[in-house]
Amino acid sequence: MSFTLPITRFGATALSAFTLSVALSGALAADDFQLISQSMAEGMQLSAEQVFEGFGCTGGNRSPDLAWSGLPEGTESLALTAYDPDAPTGSGWWHWGVVNIPVDVTEVSAGASGTDAMPEGAMELRNDYGSLGFGGACPPPGEVHRYIFTLHALSAKLDLPDGATNAIAGYMINSQTIATAKLTAVYTR
Repeated sequence: MSFTLPITRFGATALSAFTLSVALSGALAADDFQLISQSMAEGMQLSAEQVFEGFGCTGGNRSPDLAWSGLPEGTESLALTAYDPDAPTGSGWWHWGVVNIPVDVTEVSAGASGTDAMPEGAMELRNDYGSLGFGGACPPPGEVHRYIFTLHALSAKLDLPDGATNAIAGYMINSQTIATAKLTAVYTR
């Protein structure tokens, strides 16, 4: 047995207008959520400060400064990730992961990773170099790689064990993400 309601021309127009207004309000809110940095710019080469020290690379291995604004309504926690989708691993390379950043925090200073300058309560994850915190760029010689810094507005704080990897955190982050703000830089050597 099926049951349908007739939608009048006025009803269809009202429904369409309501749907459009909901979609636009979400789009406007998402547009307000921004991630910026003084250490790097969208589409530009990372500085030597953000390059790994090791694996044939010589850099400062310092995390960049990042600041954000426009958190969407319902945000209970933040997560920050840095990922290289071009790494020749078959699954990319996780350079940084930070979860449980409090919502009243609006920035992370340059070089904060692994120090007391990280926001209180925030938890740094194990990167693909095998250490906790930020691990800088180090693509194979002659290759241009993208480094995607993503700030996730989450609907809940995450319950992860100490030393968690970005793989398990990614699963939990994606299940709680309300919106994201991204900044992508590149690096080649």
